Amino acid sequence: MAIVDELQAGWYADRQPPLWALPVAALYGGVVRARRGLYRHGVLRAQRVPVPVIVVGNIVAGGAGKTPLTLALVQALHERGWRPGVVSRGYGGSARAPMLLPPQPDPAVAGDEPALLRVRSGLPVAVGAARTAAARLLLAEGVDVIVADDGLQHYALARDVEVCVIDGARRCGNGRLLPAGPLREPATRLRDVDFVVCNGGNTRGHEIPMRLELAAAVALGDPGRSTPLAAFLGQRVHAVAGIGNPRRFFDALRGQGIEVVEHAYPDHHRYLPADLAFGDERPVLMTEKDAIKCGAFAQPGWWSVPVTAVLPDAFFDAVSARLRALRPV
Repeated sequence: MAIVDELQAGWYADRQPPLWALPVAALYGGVVRARRGLYRHGVLRAQRVPVPVIVVGNIVAGGAGKTPLTLALVQALHERGWRPGVVSRGYGGSARAPMLLPPQPDPAVAGDEPALLRVRSGLPVAVGAARTAAARLLLAEGVDVIVADDGLQHYALARDVEVCVIDGARRCGNGRLLPAGPLREPATRLRDVDFVVCNGGNTRGHEIPMRLELAAAVALGDPGRSTPLAAFLGQRVHAVAGIGNPRRFFDALRGQGIEVVEHAYPDHHRYLPADLAFGDERPVLMTEKDAIKCGAFAQPGWWSVPVTAVLPDAFFDAVSARLRALRPV
């Protein structure tokens, strides 16, 4: 087992992390506290753009459902009369300068998650390591609110609303900071955010419940063709997931009565045709984030399974109300 896999397995198990990880985690924690303190006291200055900014992120390394939540949030804001745009770092993409994404972006350039957000939402999306510069590109598109995808720790972009999503099953794991545990920031950071969204599991306190619903499977080679997941009931399929928590996808398919052969890849994996050459004619079902990178070499029998984040309308109403309160009278 690779050292990264061994570490991650220990984060959510009842066992001590390796001794070498403890001083590294202490050093990491000191850097995190110092950096946040520098921004809090104005030594490092966050840059503000002339429209409200909502940050969607988490404090745990790995998948918690940020991208589905971001998609649901921008769609809900659009329905409530806002003109939202999304800014992202563009992790995994080759773009170096800030850029606006075209309607059909290349995920190798833009990154898989921003490409997915652009295609699914139809709304403006900009990427760039300098997220403030990328955010300014959205202003020319007429946006009046910017949603920063996975930007909770990116303090250089000033924010007005913070939304933190947690995995309701795994939560904060062993409660330790990286690399001894999964935490990017201490769990106490949750006290400072405006909204905590709990993806699955049982909510606690004022957490907002969220669940992910699987949609009908979409043929990779023919996006206009879809089939209900019930069509795969009782079948044995190859399930492909290169996301932060592949287990969630595999379990969701099993919950639909589908027999799954698991193929887990690293998050943001860049696929080659050989990665999906399984040597038989069984259907291949993959996450939408993986499918957007495999369309160029799609084969018959390959299907994308989109997910939709379902949250209470009251949450979206509260976010919209918070934004309206920020508007000058």
